[in-house]
Amino acid sequence: MNNQTDIKLSGPFSAKDSSGQLRNIKGIRIFDEGYGMIDVYVDFASGFEDDPLHEDQVLINAIIRRLRTLGYRGPDFGLADAGLQDDRLIVLQAPEPFNEFAASKGWRNLAEEFADDDEDLVPDSSLAALISAMEADALIRRLRAH
Repeated sequence: MNNQTDIKLSGPFSAKDSSGQLRNIKGIRIFDEGYGMIDVYVDFASGFEDDPLHEDQVLINAIIRRLRTLGYRGPDFGLADAGLQDDRLIVLQAPEPFNEFAASKGWRNLAEEFADDDEDLVPDSSLAALISAMEADALIRRLRAH
């Protein structure tokens, strides 16, 4: 974990997988900023070698339950890209409603910041009305000229 760019959502806890085995989880974290879709990193205390725990729905449900005890209210998560999975890490992709929960923990949505920058480029309604009137006037002059 990189303490400068991570937000720790949960400390250590244990959860059972579909075989009933107890798995020790070091923590759940997210990056402190992103562009709308949030990957949720679940770090395990030990490797799970050939066990495809990222496909274990019982374990994933236990992780989501943990997040709900911490205040998340919303739909279940999906699995992030298979290339992000590791032998000590499960990466889940949070649905959009998770963004509000993440923001309450300090996450910044960079997509919203860019959207705010774009809004500065849009003229206000009175200026837009003036431009439309000028365009209409110019069109009428062109039509009369022909």
